[in-house]
Amino acid sequence: MRIGGAMFFTDYSMAPTELARALEERGFDSLWVPEHSHIPLTRKSPFPSGGDLPKKYYDVMDPFVVLGAAAAVTKTLLLGTGICLIAQRDPIQTAKQVASIDQVSGGRFLFGVGNGWNEDEMANHGTVFASRHKLARERIEAMKAIWTKSKAEYHGEFVNFDPMMTWPKPVQKPHPPVIVGGAFPYAARRALRYGDGWMPHRSRKQYGDVASFLPQFRQMAAEAERDLASVPVTVWGAKEDADALKRDRDAGVARIVISFESAKADTILPELDRWASLIRQLGA
Repeated sequence: MRIGGAMFFTDYSMAPTELARALEERGFDSLWVPEHSHIPLTRKSPFPSGGDLPKKYYDVMDPFVVLGAAAAVTKTLLLGTGICLIAQRDPIQTAKQVASIDQVSGGRFLFGVGNGWNEDEMANHGTVFASRHKLARERIEAMKAIWTKSKAEYHGEFVNFDPMMTWPKPVQKPHPPVIVGGAFPYAARRALRYGDGWMPHRSRKQYGDVASFLPQFRQMAAEAERDLASVPVTVWGAKEDADALKRDRDAGVARIVISFESAKADTILPELDRWASLIRQLGA
C-alpha cells in the first residue's frame, strides 16, 4: 500500500516545490492537490464535512499550475488532482492540460476527478447541478477520445464536437488513470463505469467509515466484470497509526492520501517525518 500527501496550496502554505521534494525524499508515492475556481458568497449546498467552509477553500491555487511546478523538481513522485472539478471545466482545454502535464512530468500524472458539491460555484460556470453527473461522464468520454485519437470527435447531449486535431497526447497509454472521487455507492458505480480507480473519503457523517463498503465494492466490480486491479481504491484520510494502516492494506486499499494543513514547513515537516516512519514500517 502506498501513501500520498495532499495540500491546499495557498500564498500562506508551503510552496508546492517545497512539499513535493519533501514527500519524495521521505518515501511518499504521490502529491495531490484540490480545485475550486472560486467560492460564491451564497450557499445552497452544505459543506460535506459540516460546519463552516475553511478559508483555504477560498484561497487555493490552480491545480495544474502547482503540479507543473512540482513536476519540475521531482523525478519519481506521482502528481494527482484531488480532485479536478470536471463538471465546471471545458473538456477540450482540460484534455490539453492533462496531456501537457503528463508530458512535462514524464508520465507521472494521476487524473483524480469529481463532480462537485457546491451548486453556486457550478452555476457560475453554467453547469446545472441536477445534470452534473451525466455532464461529467460525457466530458470524461470526450477527453478519452481526444487523448487516444488523432482525429477525435464526440457527440453527446452536453458535449458535442466534430472531428478535430489537438496535441500533445499523454505519455501514459491509453491515457493517465482517471480516478473517480466520491462516496459509496454512486461514485463507486461511476468509477466502475468509466474510471481507472475509486477515491472515497475515509469517512463522512452520512455513511461512516468507507472500509465497511469495500466488500460491496468488490462485489460490484465482479458484477461489472471489472478486474479489481483495474480499479484500485485510494482512500482519502487515515489515522497516524501503523495497525490501522495495516488493516487498510490487508483490506485491499491500494493507497492512502493524507491531507496536510495549508501551513509552512516548520509545521508540516515534522508531520511528514512521523508518516515517513510509518511508511517504512509498512514497507510501502
